[in-house]
Amino acid sequence: MLGLARTRVTPNALTASGVVLCTAASILVFFESRNELLFYWLGAVLFVAGSVLDILDGALARTSGKGTPFGAFLDSATDRVSEGVMLGAIALVFSRHNEELALAFAFAAVAGSFLVSYTRARAEALGLRGDVGIGSRAERVVVITAGLVLAPWGVLPWAIGLLAATAWLTVVQRILFVRRQLRAGD
Repeated sequence: MLGLARTRVTPNALTASGVVLCTAASILVFFESRNELLFYWLGAVLFVAGSVLDILDGALARTSGKGTPFGAFLDSATDRVSEGVMLGAIALVFSRHNEELALAFAFAAVAGSFLVSYTRARAEALGLRGDVGIGSRAERVVVITAGLVLAPWGVLPWAIGLLAATAWLTVVQRILFVRRQLRAGD
């Protein structure tokens, strides 16, 4: 990271590159019917690359001193875009294949993953910790990627079901954790 910090690469450039790669990955996934194995796997590779850039942007901001409040805000917003476009593409694939239960899981996964981030941000806005739970962004990226890699063998609906369940469990964990902190402060 120190080597990257000495370059002219900015955290915002990494953020933008990450969201572009994740968007390209979601487009590939949407066209999975052309060549299932190739498009799911290429989508997985681009999604991981974009997600890694989304992780590195914050680290670069901290180590280089190039971080700004707007950059932190932009990073948070684009993380939702990256995850949202991929889950949206997966939902469209489920719809195309008439997999209604998997489609419902995809909607639940989108809402749950957005709420995971929202509950943390809201807790931190109250001056509390909100970073607990089993379904943070890194774990969600791993589950989505594994689902994409194994999608040609029918695993993607199961992965998205797991993602939805862990995201909602994390939301509940964070709500209870914030409640505990508030009660301890009274």
